[in-house]
Amino acid sequence: MNAYNELMAHNRTTQALASVAGRTGWDQETVMPEGAADLRSEEMAALEAVLHGRRTDPKIGDWLENAAVDDDVAKANLRQIRRSYMRSVKVPEKLASDIARHTSKGQGIWARARAEDDFASFAPTLKHMIDLKREEAACLADGGDLYDALLDDYEQGMTGAELQNLFDRMRPRLVALRERVLNADAPAPLDHEFEEAGQLALSTKLAQVFGYDMTRGRIDKAVHPFSSGSGTDVRITTRVSPRDPFNCFYSTIHEVGHACYEQGVRPDFALTPLGSGVSMGVHESQSRIYENQLGRSRAFTGWLYGQMRDQFGDFGVADEDAFYKVVNRVGSGFIRTEADEVHYNLHVMLRFDLERQLVEGKLEVDDLEDAWNARFASDFGVSVDKPSNGVLQDVHWSFGLFGYFPTYSLGNVYAGCLYQSLRQAVPALDMQLATGNTSAATDWLRDSLQQHGGLYEPRDVITRACGSDPTEEPLLEYLEAKFTDLYGI
Repeated sequence: MNAYNELMAHNRTTQALASVAGRTGWDQETVMPEGAADLRSEEMAALEAVLHGRRTDPKIGDWLENAAVDDDVAKANLRQIRRSYMRSVKVPEKLASDIARHTSKGQGIWARARAEDDFASFAPTLKHMIDLKREEAACLADGGDLYDALLDDYEQGMTGAELQNLFDRMRPRLVALRERVLNADAPAPLDHEFEEAGQLALSTKLAQVFGYDMTRGRIDKAVHPFSSGSGTDVRITTRVSPRDPFNCFYSTIHEVGHACYEQGVRPDFALTPLGSGVSMGVHESQSRIYENQLGRSRAFTGWLYGQMRDQFGDFGVADEDAFYKVVNRVGSGFIRTEADEVHYNLHVMLRFDLERQLVEGKLEVDDLEDAWNARFASDFGVSVDKPSNGVLQDVHWSFGLFGYFPTYSLGNVYAGCLYQSLRQAVPALDMQLATGNTSAATDWLRDSLQQHGGLYEPRDVITRACGSDPTEEPLLEYLEAKFTDLYGI
């Protein structure tokens, strides 16, 4: 067996064990009893120790040096393994295990603090997590920028400075659009009770309409919706709010975008470095285009209106046009995952700035809640009323996912580019969406992007799908056109 085959056999087992760890994390978020938290944290630490040992095995260095390949898939496998190996060997096993252990414990502590609106009870856990992530970043950065070192886990090749420049270009036009929309008359929000069983039934139908293969997946409830897994086992979660069914429906569609990306990767890439989405920015491009450009379009919401009437009867919205306006209602809400398209990126920019300051030591955890509330009041014109609507609303920091938040807006930028190309490729898109048929759109996304998994670099896969390098312009033009028309401004 040559060096490449030996390397791939070793990596296949590592990938399989990582899948087991991921499934254990899914269990923790969905069905694990609360009293099992301490045991689960030790289990996760043990799994991470095994995975870290495999990812840093000195034999990998030898195999990489001696592997000789000449096809693009093998070259991409080597590129991904080399990157993982070079990062993994910089992080001591004990630190990797400590992070896994604290992450497992931290999620439960965050969930209780959020339920009790008590940031002080979560603050010590967050302080320790930031200390661990700073230590990890110092190992990875080789004297460079700590935040960039963490960001590279989610979007390879991206830097905080580049994101700052992108956000600086986007922000003025988003703020200007926001002001114009908020000065116009807004539709009234829904005023109706929607039973949980009906929401979950329609949520499941929506998942299948968008191409989610339920024979290779499942839908459960969680505090914070997420997608987990790849290949033949890709699971999603959603949540239910009695007076806001859109929370359930669009959280489901969003997570289905992630899940369909994983289910759409070429089957022969399974249990290889190419068998998952290439980056979180590209991943978010799929969830956001499914949720927004497709799911919140005038055409699709017309179909969804009929489905909701069938499921819930008269719920106080007169017709399809009124429903489209309600679905896309703009308001300065507290919750990022429920935010309209105009405000969403402003939520992300807030988090990006704060977490970057936390990692760089320019902001301390004891000052975080006040910093959040002041920034939110400045950006949104509303005072945060409780921590669960503010600093405690997102699960990411309890998991140590510093560097993840900006990929949401990067995903929006990528989605804007993809949607522009999709409309050119599928001229009859609106006619199909109006009948609840998303197949032409989702097929194009699978063929143009999803099937490639990790074969190409993040920006390269977007460029290949769109025929040009990604920029923020298509997204901003889409938002300005949509909401200028919708609000008559």
